[in-house]
Amino acid sequence: METYFIFTLALTIFISLLLKPILSLLLNTKKLPPGPVTLPIIGSFLWLWKSFWQLEPLIRKLQSQYGPIITLHIGSCPAIFISNHSLAHQALIQNGAVFADRPPTMATNQLTISAAGYGPTWRRLRRNLTVKILHPSCVKAYGGARKWVLNILASRLKDRESEGIRVVDHFRYSMFCLLVLMCFGDKLDETQIKQIEQVQRRLLLSFSRLHLLNLWPSFTKIVLKKWWAELFQFRKDQENVLLPLIRARKEAKLSNGDDFVLAYVDTLLDLQLPDEKRNLTEYEVISLCSEFLNSGTDTTSTALQWIMANIVKYPTIQERLFEEIQGVVEETTEEVKDEDLQKMPYLKAVVLECLRRHPPSHFVLPHSVTHDVVLDSHVVPKNGIVNFMVADMGWDAQVWKDPMDFKPERFLNAGDQGFDLTGTREIKMMPFGVGRRICPAASLAVLHLEYFVANLVWTFEWRAVEGDEIDLSEKQEFTMVMKNPLKANISPRVNK
Repeated sequence: METYFIFTLALTIFISLLLKPILSLLLNTKKLPPGPVTLPIIGSFLWLWKSFWQLEPLIRKLQSQYGPIITLHIGSCPAIFISNHSLAHQALIQNGAVFADRPPTMATNQLTISAAGYGPTWRRLRRNLTVKILHPSCVKAYGGARKWVLNILASRLKDRESEGIRVVDHFRYSMFCLLVLMCFGDKLDETQIKQIEQVQRRLLLSFSRLHLLNLWPSFTKIVLKKWWAELFQFRKDQENVLLPLIRARKEAKLSNGDDFVLAYVDTLLDLQLPDEKRNLTEYEVISLCSEFLNSGTDTTSTALQWIMANIVKYPTIQERLFEEIQGVVEETTEEVKDEDLQKMPYLKAVVLECLRRHPPSHFVLPHSVTHDVVLDSHVVPKNGIVNFMVADMGWDAQVWKDPMDFKPERFLNAGDQGFDLTGTREIKMMPFGVGRRICPAASLAVLHLEYFVANLVWTFEWRAVEGDEIDLSEKQEFTMVMKNPLKANISPRVNK
Protein backbone atom coordinates (compact mmCIF):
# COMPACT_ATOMS: atom_id res chain seq x y z
CA MET A 1 0.00 0.00 0.00
CA GLU A 2 2.81 2.39 0.92
CA THR A 3 4.68 1.57 -2.28
CA TYR A 4 1.53 2.22 -4.34
CA PHE A 5 1.04 5.59 -2.61
CA ILE A 6 4.63 6.68 -3.27
CA PHE A 7 4.37 5.61 -6.91
CA THR A 8 1.08 7.50 -7.36
CA LEU A 9 2.46 10.61 -5.70
CA ALA A 10 5.61 10.53 -7.85
CA LEU A 11 3.56 10.06 -11.01
CA THR A 12 1.26 12.96 -10.09
CA ILE A 13 4.16 15.30 -9.43
CA PHE A 14 5.86 14.18 -12.62
CA ILE A 15 2.81 14.87 -14.77
CA SER A 16 2.01 18.22 -13.12
CA LEU A 17 5.57 19.45 -13.56
CA LEU A 18 5.57 18.53 -17.22
CA LEU A 19 2.18 20.02 -18.07
CA LYS A 20 3.60 23.52 -17.88
CA PRO A 21 6.28 23.05 -20.59
CA ILE A 22 3.78 21.18 -22.80
CA LEU A 23 1.21 23.96 -22.62
CA SER A 24 3.89 26.63 -22.99
CA LEU A 25 5.20 24.98 -26.13
CA LEU A 26 1.75 24.52 -27.66
CA LEU A 27 0.46 28.00 -26.83
CA ASN A 28 3.67 29.96 -27.30
CA THR A 29 3.38 32.48 -30.12
CA LYS A 30 6.74 34.14 -29.50
CA LYS A 31 9.31 33.73 -32.21
CA LEU A 32 11.97 31.79 -30.36
CA PRO A 33 15.31 31.09 -32.04
CA PRO A 34 14.99 28.07 -34.35
CA GLY A 35 15.71 24.54 -33.25
CA PRO A 36 14.63 20.92 -33.66
CA VAL A 37 11.06 19.90 -32.94
CA THR A 38 11.01 17.81 -29.78
CA LEU A 39 8.35 16.11 -27.69
CA PRO A 40 8.11 18.10 -24.45
CA ILE A 41 8.31 15.10 -22.13
CA ILE A 42 10.58 12.66 -23.94
CA GLY A 43 12.73 15.35 -25.51
CA SER A 44 13.32 17.16 -22.24
CA PHE A 45 14.48 14.02 -20.51
CA LEU A 46 16.77 13.04 -23.38
CA TRP A 47 18.50 16.43 -23.14
CA LEU A 48 18.62 16.43 -19.35
CA TRP A 49 20.62 13.23 -19.12
CA LYS A 50 23.38 14.74 -21.29
CA SER A 51 26.10 17.11 -20.14
CA PHE A 52 27.05 20.20 -22.18
CA TRP A 53 30.13 18.28 -23.36
CA GLN A 54 27.89 15.55 -24.80
CA LEU A 55 25.56 18.15 -26.31
CA GLU A 56 28.35 20.20 -27.89
CA PRO A 57 28.78 18.21 -31.16
CA LEU A 58 25.00 18.06 -31.62
CA ILE A 59 24.64 21.80 -31.01
CA ARG A 60 27.29 22.51 -33.65
CA LYS A 61 25.44 20.29 -36.11
CA LEU A 62 22.15 22.06 -35.37
CA GLN A 63 23.78 25.48 -35.74
CA SER A 64 25.11 24.53 -39.16
CA GLN A 65 21.46 23.88 -40.09
CA TYR A 66 19.61 26.65 -38.21
CA GLY A 67 22.25 29.35 -37.66
CA PRO A 68 24.39 30.61 -34.74
CA ILE A 69 21.49 30.94 -32.28
CA ILE A 70 19.28 27.92 -31.59
CA THR A 71 16.74 26.71 -29.03
CA LEU A 72 16.57 23.35 -27.28
CA HIS A 73 13.66 22.57 -24.99
CA ILE A 74 15.37 21.34 -21.84
CA GLY A 75 13.18 21.06 -18.78
CA SER A 76 10.53 23.73 -18.23
CA CYS A 77 12.47 26.64 -19.83
CA PRO A 78 13.87 26.93 -23.34
CA ALA A 79 17.67 26.72 -23.49
CA ILE A 80 19.24 29.01 -26.08
CA PHE A 81 22.77 28.47 -27.40
CA ILE A 82 24.79 31.26 -29.03
CA SER A 83 28.12 30.83 -30.83
CA ASN A 84 28.31 34.13 -32.73
CA HIS A 85 30.60 36.95 -31.52
CA SER A 86 28.30 39.74 -32.64
CA LEU A 87 25.23 38.22 -31.00
CA ALA A 88 27.18 37.64 -27.80
CA HIS A 89 28.22 41.31 -27.81
CA GLN A 90 24.63 42.45 -28.38
CA ALA A 91 23.45 40.30 -25.49
CA LEU A 92 26.18 40.67 -22.87
CA ILE A 93 27.46 44.19 -23.57
CA GLN A 94 24.68 46.15 -25.29
CA ASN A 95 21.90 44.47 -23.25
CA GLY A 96 24.09 43.57 -20.29
CA ALA A 97 21.56 44.17 -17.50
CA VAL A 98 18.88 42.08 -19.20
CA PHE A 99 21.20 39.07 -19.62
CA ALA A 100 22.91 39.36 -16.23
CA ASP A 101 20.63 37.07 -14.21
CA ARG A 102 21.20 33.40 -13.36
CA PRO A 103 18.81 30.45 -13.43
CA PRO A 104 17.66 29.55 -9.90
CA THR A 105 19.67 26.93 -7.99
CA MET A 106 17.12 25.44 -5.64
CA ALA A 107 18.99 22.20 -5.09
CA THR A 108 21.65 23.62 -2.75
CA ASN A 109 20.37 27.10 -1.88
CA GLN A 110 23.95 28.29 -1.47
CA LEU A 111 24.93 31.93 -1.57
CA THR A 112 27.72 32.43 -4.12
CA ILE A 113 28.78 35.18 -6.51
CA SER A 114 28.50 32.98 -9.57
CA ALA A 115 24.99 31.69 -8.78
CA ALA A 116 23.39 34.73 -7.08
CA GLY A 117 20.59 36.46 -8.94
CA TYR A 118 21.33 39.85 -10.48
CA GLY A 119 20.64 42.45 -7.82
CA PRO A 120 21.94 44.18 -4.66
CA THR A 121 23.17 41.02 -2.91
CA TRP A 122 25.17 39.92 -5.96
CA ARG A 123 26.64 43.43 -6.31
CA ARG A 124 27.69 43.48 -2.65
CA LEU A 125 29.33 40.05 -2.83
CA ARG A 126 31.15 40.79 -6.06
CA ARG A 127 32.29 44.24 -4.96
CA ASN A 128 33.61 42.79 -1.71
CA LEU A 129 35.83 40.40 -3.71
CA THR A 130 37.01 42.85 -6.37
CA VAL A 131 37.63 45.89 -4.14
CA LYS A 132 39.30 44.08 -1.25
CA ILE A 133 40.98 40.82 -2.31
CA LEU A 134 41.46 41.58 -6.02
CA HIS A 135 42.53 45.19 -5.55
CA PRO A 136 46.04 45.70 -7.03
CA SER A 137 47.51 46.50 -3.61
CA CYS A 138 46.19 43.24 -2.14
CA VAL A 139 47.26 41.20 -5.17
CA LYS A 140 50.74 42.69 -4.80
CA ALA A 141 50.76 41.84 -1.09
CA TYR A 142 50.32 38.18 -2.00
CA GLY A 143 53.59 38.17 -3.96
CA GLY A 144 55.19 36.26 -1.08
CA ALA A 145 52.42 33.66 -1.27
CA ARG A 146 53.08 33.12 -4.97
CA LYS A 147 56.79 32.62 -4.28
CA TRP A 148 56.00 30.15 -1.47
CA VAL A 149 53.80 28.12 -3.82
CA LEU A 150 56.38 28.33 -6.63
CA ASN A 151 58.95 26.81 -4.26
CA ILE A 152 56.51 24.01 -3.40
CA LEU A 153 55.93 23.29 -7.10
CA ALA A 154 59.64 23.48 -8.00
CA SER A 155 60.51 21.13 -5.15
CA ARG A 156 57.93 18.57 -6.25
CA LEU A 157 59.21 18.71 -9.84
CA LYS A 158 62.89 18.43 -8.82
CA ASP A 159 62.15 15.34 -6.75
CA ARG A 160 60.97 13.61 -9.92
CA GLU A 161 63.27 15.15 -12.52
CA SER A 162 64.78 11.84 -13.66
CA GLU A 163 61.49 10.48 -14.98
CA GLY A 164 58.65 11.53 -17.25
CA ILE A 165 56.51 13.57 -14.86
CA ARG A 166 52.73 13.73 -14.98
CA VAL A 167 52.63 17.43 -14.15
CA VAL A 168 48.92 18.23 -13.82
CA ASP A 169 48.64 16.74 -10.33
CA HIS A 170 51.47 19.00 -9.13
CA PHE A 171 49.93 22.02 -10.89
CA ARG A 172 46.56 21.40 -9.27
CA TYR A 173 48.01 20.91 -5.78
CA SER A 174 50.13 24.05 -6.07
CA MET A 175 47.26 26.22 -7.29
CA PHE A 176 45.10 24.87 -4.48
CA CYS A 177 47.80 25.76 -1.92
CA LEU A 178 47.83 29.33 -3.24
CA LEU A 179 44.04 29.70 -3.12
CA VAL A 180 43.85 28.20 0.40
CA LEU A 181 46.42 30.72 1.61
CA MET A 182 44.59 33.64 -0.03
CA CYS A 183 41.28 32.40 1.38
CA PHE A 184 42.24 31.63 4.98
CA GLY A 185 45.46 33.65 5.38
CA ASP A 186 47.58 30.80 6.77
CA LYS A 187 50.21 28.44 5.34
CA LEU A 188 48.59 25.14 6.19
CA ASP A 189 50.54 21.89 6.17
CA GLU A 190 50.15 19.30 3.41
CA THR A 191 47.82 17.09 5.46
CA GLN A 192 45.40 19.96 6.08
CA ILE A 193 45.52 21.11 2.46
CA LYS A 194 44.82 17.62 1.12
CA GLN A 195 41.93 17.24 3.54
CA ILE A 196 40.35 20.46 2.25
CA GLU A 197 41.04 19.42 -1.34
CA GLN A 198 39.35 16.06 -0.80
CA VAL A 199 36.08 17.48 0.55
CA GLN A 200 36.04 20.14 -2.18
CA ARG A 201 36.45 17.61 -4.99
CA ARG A 202 33.81 15.28 -3.59
CA LEU A 203 31.37 18.17 -3.45
CA LEU A 204 32.31 19.23 -6.99
CA LEU A 205 31.55 15.72 -8.22
CA SER A 206 28.10 15.83 -6.66
CA PHE A 207 27.51 19.30 -8.17
CA SER A 208 27.91 17.80 -11.65
CA ARG A 209 24.41 16.39 -11.13
CA LEU A 210 22.87 19.74 -10.20
CA HIS A 211 21.41 20.43 -13.65
CA LEU A 212 19.04 17.53 -12.96
CA LEU A 213 18.32 18.27 -9.31
CA ASN A 214 17.71 21.98 -9.91
CA LEU A 215 15.11 21.61 -12.66
CA TRP A 216 12.62 19.49 -10.72
CA PRO A 217 13.74 19.35 -7.06
CA SER A 218 10.39 18.14 -5.72
CA PHE A 219 10.36 15.23 -8.16
CA THR A 220 14.06 14.36 -7.92
CA LYS A 221 13.94 14.28 -4.12
CA ILE A 222 11.76 11.19 -4.56
CA VAL A 223 13.36 9.39 -7.49
CA LEU A 224 16.96 10.54 -6.96
CA LYS A 225 17.02 10.61 -3.18
CA LYS A 226 20.42 8.86 -3.05
CA TRP A 227 21.99 11.76 -4.97
CA TRP A 228 20.41 14.24 -2.59
CA ALA A 229 21.67 12.29 0.42
CA GLU A 230 25.21 12.26 -1.00
CA LEU A 231 25.05 15.98 -1.74
CA PHE A 232 24.06 16.86 1.81
CA GLN A 233 26.60 14.45 3.33
CA PHE A 234 29.42 15.95 1.26
CA ARG A 235 28.27 19.39 2.33
CA LYS A 236 28.37 18.29 5.98
CA ASP A 237 31.89 16.93 5.51
CA GLN A 238 32.92 20.26 4.01
CA GLU A 239 31.50 22.16 6.98
CA ASN A 240 33.43 19.94 9.39
CA VAL A 241 36.71 20.79 7.61
CA LEU A 242 36.25 24.48 6.78
CA LEU A 243 34.37 25.74 9.81
CA PRO A 244 37.30 25.36 12.27
CA LEU A 245 39.50 27.36 9.86
CA ILE A 246 36.91 30.13 9.61
CA ARG A 247 36.44 30.33 13.37
CA ALA A 248 40.19 30.30 13.99
CA ARG A 249 40.67 33.15 11.54
CA LYS A 250 37.89 35.10 13.23
CA GLU A 251 39.62 34.75 16.61
CA ALA A 252 42.99 35.74 15.09
CA LYS A 253 41.43 38.79 13.47
CA LEU A 254 39.93 39.92 16.78
CA SER A 255 43.29 39.43 18.53
CA ASN A 256 45.62 40.97 15.96
CA GLY A 257 43.49 43.68 14.34
CA ASP A 258 44.79 44.56 10.88
CA ASP A 259 48.43 43.55 11.40
CA PHE A 260 48.37 40.79 8.76
CA VAL A 261 47.64 40.44 5.05
CA LEU A 262 43.90 40.46 4.44
CA ALA A 263 42.44 37.05 3.58
CA TYR A 264 39.18 36.47 1.73
CA VAL A 265 37.47 34.99 4.79
CA ASP A 266 38.27 38.18 6.76
CA THR A 267 36.21 40.25 4.33
CA LEU A 268 33.29 37.82 4.57
CA LEU A 269 33.22 37.96 8.38
CA ASP A 270 32.67 41.73 8.17
CA LEU A 271 30.23 41.71 5.25
CA GLN A 272 26.57 42.70 5.60
CA LEU A 273 23.85 41.72 3.14
CA PRO A 274 22.13 44.88 1.82
CA ASP A 275 18.54 43.62 1.77
CA GLU A 276 18.43 41.90 5.14
CA LYS A 277 20.85 44.19 7.03
CA ARG A 278 22.64 41.26 8.62
CA ASN A 279 26.03 39.58 8.59
CA LEU A 280 26.62 36.37 6.68
CA THR A 281 25.90 33.12 8.46
CA GLU A 282 28.71 30.59 8.89
CA TYR A 283 26.98 28.41 6.29
CA GLU A 284 27.09 31.29 3.78
CA VAL A 285 30.75 32.03 4.54
CA ILE A 286 31.56 28.37 3.83
CA SER A 287 29.76 28.57 0.47
CA LEU A 288 31.67 31.67 -0.59
CA CYS A 289 35.03 30.26 0.55
CA SER A 290 34.26 27.05 -1.33
CA GLU A 291 33.46 29.03 -4.47
CA PHE A 292 36.74 30.94 -4.13
CA LEU A 293 38.76 27.71 -3.89
CA ASN A 294 36.95 25.92 -6.71
CA SER A 295 36.89 28.81 -9.17
CA GLY A 296 40.64 29.40 -9.17
CA THR A 297 42.05 25.89 -8.86
CA ASP A 298 40.94 23.64 -11.72
CA THR A 299 40.61 26.41 -14.31
CA THR A 300 44.12 27.76 -13.66
CA SER A 301 45.82 24.36 -13.34
CA THR A 302 44.07 23.16 -16.50
CA ALA A 303 45.18 26.20 -18.48
CA LEU A 304 48.71 25.86 -17.09
CA GLN A 305 48.89 22.26 -18.29
CA TRP A 306 47.69 23.25 -21.79
CA ILE A 307 50.31 26.00 -21.99
CA MET A 308 53.17 23.73 -20.90
CA ALA A 309 51.96 21.00 -23.28
CA ASN A 310 52.27 23.39 -26.21
CA ILE A 311 55.64 24.60 -24.95
CA VAL A 312 56.87 20.99 -24.89
CA LYS A 313 55.28 20.16 -28.24
CA TYR A 314 56.75 23.24 -29.95
CA PRO A 315 60.31 23.78 -28.63
CA THR A 316 60.71 27.04 -30.57
CA ILE A 317 58.05 28.63 -28.32
CA GLN A 318 60.04 27.62 -25.24
CA GLU A 319 63.26 28.98 -26.74
CA ARG A 320 61.65 32.31 -27.58
CA LEU A 321 60.10 32.56 -24.10
CA PHE A 322 63.41 31.82 -22.40
CA GLU A 323 65.20 34.43 -24.52
CA GLU A 324 62.55 37.01 -23.61
CA ILE A 325 62.96 36.27 -19.90
CA GLN A 326 66.74 36.44 -20.26
CA GLY A 327 66.39 39.92 -21.70
CA VAL A 328 64.42 41.12 -18.67
CA VAL A 329 65.95 39.52 -15.57
CA GLU A 330 69.52 38.97 -14.36
CA GLU A 331 71.08 35.55 -14.91
CA THR A 332 71.43 35.01 -11.16
CA THR A 333 67.76 35.78 -10.51
CA GLU A 334 65.95 32.84 -8.94
CA GLU A 335 62.41 34.16 -9.39
CA VAL A 336 60.71 36.05 -12.20
CA LYS A 337 58.71 38.65 -10.26
CA ASP A 338 55.36 40.28 -10.93
CA GLU A 339 56.91 43.52 -12.16
CA ASP A 340 59.07 41.61 -14.67
CA LEU A 341 55.99 40.14 -16.33
CA GLN A 342 54.90 43.53 -17.64
CA LYS A 343 57.99 43.60 -19.89
CA MET A 344 57.24 40.28 -21.59
CA PRO A 345 54.80 40.65 -24.52
CA TYR A 346 55.52 37.19 -25.93
CA LEU A 347 54.72 35.56 -22.58
CA LYS A 348 51.38 37.38 -22.57
CA ALA A 349 50.76 36.24 -26.16
CA VAL A 350 51.40 32.59 -25.20
CA VAL A 351 48.90 32.81 -22.32
CA LEU A 352 46.24 34.48 -24.48
CA GLU A 353 46.71 31.94 -27.27
CA CYS A 354 46.18 29.13 -24.80
CA LEU A 355 42.97 30.71 -23.51
CA ARG A 356 41.76 31.03 -27.10
CA ARG A 357 42.79 27.59 -28.35
CA HIS A 358 42.26 25.63 -25.11
CA PRO A 359 39.68 27.43 -22.95
CA PRO A 360 39.30 25.53 -19.66
CA SER A 361 35.51 25.64 -20.12
CA HIS A 362 33.74 25.42 -23.48
CA PHE A 363 30.68 27.20 -22.05
CA VAL A 364 30.38 30.06 -19.59
CA LEU A 365 27.91 29.62 -16.74
CA PRO A 366 24.31 29.88 -18.02
CA HIS A 367 22.68 33.31 -18.10
CA SER A 368 19.00 34.06 -17.56
CA VAL A 369 17.12 37.08 -18.93
CA THR A 370 15.01 39.35 -16.74
CA HIS A 371 12.37 40.05 -19.43
CA ASP A 372 11.58 39.28 -23.06
CA VAL A 373 14.23 40.69 -25.39
CA VAL A 374 14.70 40.61 -29.15
CA LEU A 375 18.02 39.25 -30.38
CA ASP A 376 18.72 38.80 -34.10
CA SER A 377 14.95 39.09 -34.83
CA HIS A 378 14.21 36.28 -32.35
CA VAL A 379 12.62 36.56 -28.93
CA VAL A 380 14.63 35.40 -25.95
CA PRO A 381 11.85 34.90 -23.39
CA LYS A 382 11.84 36.01 -19.77
CA ASN A 383 13.62 33.43 -17.57
CA GLY A 384 14.97 31.73 -20.69
CA ILE A 385 18.37 30.12 -20.15
CA VAL A 386 21.09 31.42 -22.47
CA ASN A 387 24.39 29.61 -23.03
CA PHE A 388 27.42 31.04 -24.82
CA MET A 389 29.78 28.68 -26.63
CA VAL A 390 33.25 29.86 -25.66
CA ALA A 391 35.33 27.37 -27.63
CA ASP A 392 33.44 27.97 -30.87
CA MET A 393 34.10 31.71 -30.68
CA GLY A 394 37.81 31.13 -30.15
CA TRP A 395 37.91 28.70 -33.07
CA ASP A 396 35.90 30.76 -35.56
CA ALA A 397 37.79 30.79 -38.88
CA GLN A 398 36.02 34.03 -39.88
CA VAL A 399 37.71 35.79 -36.96
CA TRP A 400 40.95 33.84 -36.47
CA LYS A 401 43.28 32.70 -39.24
CA ASP A 402 44.17 29.01 -38.91
CA PRO A 403 42.19 28.85 -35.66
CA MET A 404 43.20 25.32 -34.66
CA ASP A 405 46.93 26.13 -34.82
CA PHE A 406 48.76 27.34 -31.72
CA LYS A 407 50.27 30.67 -32.82
CA PRO A 408 51.06 33.14 -30.02
CA GLU A 409 52.31 35.61 -32.63
CA ARG A 410 48.74 36.47 -33.56
CA PHE A 411 48.49 38.45 -30.29
CA LEU A 412 51.65 40.46 -30.87
CA ASN A 413 49.90 42.56 -33.53
CA ALA A 414 46.73 43.38 -31.62
CA GLY A 415 47.02 47.13 -32.14
CA ASP A 416 48.31 49.92 -29.95
CA GLN A 417 45.73 49.28 -27.23
CA GLY A 418 46.40 45.55 -27.02
CA PHE A 419 43.87 42.74 -27.08
CA ASP A 420 40.59 43.40 -25.25
CA LEU A 421 39.95 40.28 -23.17
CA THR A 422 36.91 41.93 -21.54
CA GLY A 423 35.04 42.14 -24.87
CA THR A 424 33.94 45.73 -24.22
CA ARG A 425 34.89 46.97 -27.70
CA GLU A 426 34.26 43.67 -29.49
CA ILE A 427 34.20 40.00 -28.64
CA LYS A 428 36.72 37.77 -30.35
CA MET A 429 36.96 35.24 -27.55
CA MET A 430 35.53 35.10 -24.02
CA PRO A 431 37.24 32.48 -21.83
CA PHE A 432 36.21 34.40 -18.68
CA GLY A 433 32.83 35.52 -20.01
CA VAL A 434 32.20 39.20 -20.72
CA GLY A 435 29.90 41.95 -19.51
CA ARG A 436 28.49 42.21 -16.00
CA ARG A 437 28.99 38.54 -15.24
CA ILE A 438 32.60 38.38 -16.41
CA CYS A 439 34.75 36.38 -14.00
CA PRO A 440 35.77 38.91 -11.33
CA ALA A 441 39.16 37.20 -10.93
CA ALA A 442 40.08 37.16 -14.64
CA SER A 443 43.07 39.49 -14.19
CA LEU A 444 44.31 37.45 -11.21
CA ALA A 445 44.05 34.23 -13.23
CA VAL A 446 46.09 35.76 -16.07
CA LEU A 447 48.68 36.98 -13.57
CA HIS A 448 49.00 33.52 -12.03
CA LEU A 449 49.38 31.91 -15.47
CA GLU A 450 52.02 34.41 -16.57
CA TYR A 451 53.91 34.12 -13.27
CA PHE A 452 54.06 30.33 -13.16
CA VAL A 453 54.75 29.85 -16.88
CA ALA A 454 57.60 32.36 -16.77
CA ASN A 455 59.15 30.76 -13.69
CA LEU A 456 58.71 27.19 -14.92
CA VAL A 457 60.50 28.05 -18.17
CA TRP A 458 63.18 30.11 -16.35
CA THR A 459 63.89 27.38 -13.77
CA PHE A 460 63.53 24.21 -15.87
CA GLU A 461 64.10 22.96 -19.38
CA TRP A 462 61.06 21.07 -20.63
CA ARG A 463 61.36 18.22 -23.13
CA ALA A 464 59.01 15.57 -24.46
CA VAL A 465 59.43 12.00 -23.20
CA GLU A 466 61.15 10.00 -25.93
CA GLY A 467 58.61 8.03 -27.95
CA ASP A 468 55.67 9.77 -26.24
CA GLU A 469 54.10 12.31 -28.59
CA ILE A 470 52.20 15.18 -26.99
CA ASP A 471 48.50 14.51 -27.59
CA LEU A 472 46.28 17.62 -27.54
CA SER A 473 43.00 15.67 -27.50
CA GLU A 474 40.42 16.88 -24.97
CA LYS A 475 38.35 15.25 -22.25
CA GLN A 476 35.65 16.78 -20.06
CA GLU A 477 36.16 16.60 -16.30
CA PHE A 478 35.45 19.58 -14.04
CA THR A 479 37.17 21.52 -16.82
CA MET A 480 38.24 20.61 -20.36
CA VAL A 481 41.47 18.75 -19.69
CA MET A 482 44.00 16.84 -21.79
CA LYS A 483 42.67 13.38 -22.62
CA ASN A 484 46.20 12.06 -22.10
CA PRO A 485 47.76 14.23 -19.37
CA LEU A 486 51.08 15.86 -20.11
CA LYS A 487 54.21 13.92 -19.21
CA ALA A 488 57.55 15.67 -19.66
CA ASN A 489 61.23 15.31 -18.92
CA ILE A 490 62.13 18.28 -16.74
CA SER A 491 65.65 19.27 -15.81
CA PRO A 492 66.91 22.34 -13.90
CA ARG A 493 68.67 24.93 -16.04
CA VAL A 494 72.32 25.04 -15.02
CA ASN A 495 73.62 27.93 -17.08
CA LYS A 496 70.97 30.56 -17.59
